[in-house]
Amino acid sequence: MSKQQLHLSLSIMLLLLLSACSSRYHIKHDKAPLRAPTELEMQDAIVTNEAKSASTGRPYVVMGKRYTPMSDEHGYIEQGTASWYGRKFHGYHTSNGEVFNMFDMTAAHKTLPLPSFVKVTNLDNGKSAIVRVNDRGPFHDDRIIDLSYAAAYKLGYHLNGTAKVKVEAITLSRKAPRLTYIQVAAGSQLDKIQTMAHALEQKTAITNVITLENGLYKLRLGPMQDDNQAQSVLNSLRKGQFSQAFLLYSEQQL
Repeated sequence: MSKQQLHLSLSIMLLLLLSACSSRYHIKHDKAPLRAPTELEMQDAIVTNEAKSASTGRPYVVMGKRYTPMSDEHGYIEQGTASWYGRKFHGYHTSNGEVFNMFDMTAAHKTLPLPSFVKVTNLDNGKSAIVRVNDRGPFHDDRIIDLSYAAAYKLGYHLNGTAKVKVEAITLSRKAPRLTYIQVAAGSQLDKIQTMAHALEQKTAITNVITLENGLYKLRLGPMQDDNQAQSVLNSLRKGQFSQAFLLYSEQQL
């Protein structure tokens, strides 16, 4: 091999390596697994009273669109289009930090609290499944939920890709009420955050808490058990200097 050919070969290898590293996933397009899910894998998810993830309750933006997660899934019912996801995402982390397994009975939803449990019914054939929502998506305006491959297989639309479904939240009574906080600001200088906290407490008469997370001091008002009060305070704060304030939900005091 000539020196010129060697340089060309190395350049091609480097381009291929950079191309492979530029994508988060190991394949470009989603695919079905190489086997069907077993009957055991398609058993309904067991509904439990899990603590909600506070970090996945904050508003977020995907492809220029802002999504605000629900504070509570009680009474949620919606009809629309469901899709499924499989091999492309298998083994990667979901939005609440768990590892996605396409053979688990799980789902992704844009705004339900994580985790949540829902009953999904295929309106074309009447088949239903209970799944645990632990991820965000699908980010298409015409779809309301993304099921794991196993769940889609159980509902009988794994070959079609999508189906018309009804989604109903399943909830259990809580041992403790969900607490609402407003995250007002975050910064690296504690004295400035403390000054801000004192001024806000004087203005709103609401207690606050400062927590240190990932090197930042985060100022949060609360806790509050009344969502209407929290929303009213949030709207007032956003009209002033705290336009980026947002609600946080937790099942324990922060």
